[in-house]
Amino acid sequence: MELFEHIEGALQHWVTLFRLILESVSVLCVVLGLLSGIRCVIMNFRFRSFPFLEVRLRFGSWLALALEFQLGSDVLSTTIAPSFQALGKLGAIAVIRTFLNYFLTQELEAEQRLKERKRSSNV
Repeated sequence: MELFEHIEGALQHWVTLFRLILESVSVLCVVLGLLSGIRCVIMNFRFRSFPFLEVRLRFGSWLALALEFQLGSDVLSTTIAPSFQALGKLGAIAVIRTFLNYFLTQELEAEQRLKERKRSSNV
């Protein structure tokens, strides 16, 4: 029994560490997306009107990536969830993040097609 408790404690330690890493990478993705969007505005604003579509595509792509890392963290959290209530909350959060990511990806793909249509009509 003592061996299993030791293994469980080690697993909780490692899962907590990897969750922290995944969540940190997620935050980094959001910050990089913000910086990328700001850079896009600065680089393009002086040449033409506000590059809304380009900023939206860049930032949205980074947000989608951040959500993927958050989902990875949620998956790890389910391995050490202490109760069915905690597991239910984690499941609900994972479902919400999955839907957010799905619809964000759909919107980004539509925006990308619009951008390509605009580019081809300008040629």
